[in-house]
Amino acid sequence: MKDQSRKRHFAKAVTWRVVGTIDTILLSWLISGNPLTGLKIGFTEVLTKMVLYYFHERAWFKINLTKDGKLLESRKRHIGKTITWRIVGTIDTMLLAWWISGNPLTGMKIGVAELFTKMIFYYIHERIWHKSRYGLTTNNVKEA
Repeated sequence: MKDQSRKRHFAKAVTWRVVGTIDTILLSWLISGNPLTGLKIGFTEVLTKMVLYYFHERAWFKINLTKDGKLLESRKRHIGKTITWRIVGTIDTMLLAWWISGNPLTGMKIGVAELFTKMIFYYIHERIWHKSRYGLTTNNVKEA
């Protein structure tokens, strides 16, 4: 049977990237003072973050966190995913913002600001997707 979870992870990557890109553009514009810098950083991230997010989802899907034989698909798991994704995402944002703006301090400021906004948005995104069964078969639901 074909693994339908890949379809789900791709859809999650797309929906998260829309939310994340809008947040990045607005924060980058606000911090740099230049709307063009915000757009450049935001749209460059679309490519890097989609790839990074897909592999992050695949890795977490393979992680079998259990307690007493039950998979921990709970708020704790979502918090763990939120923290690990934010580390990857923040490093990517800081490097891209530094490269595009030419200023390491701008990259650092944008990265720090995103620590707060993106963790909140990502957690909400995870909870919404947790309620959805899109791309999951009966076997995947038990695994996920």
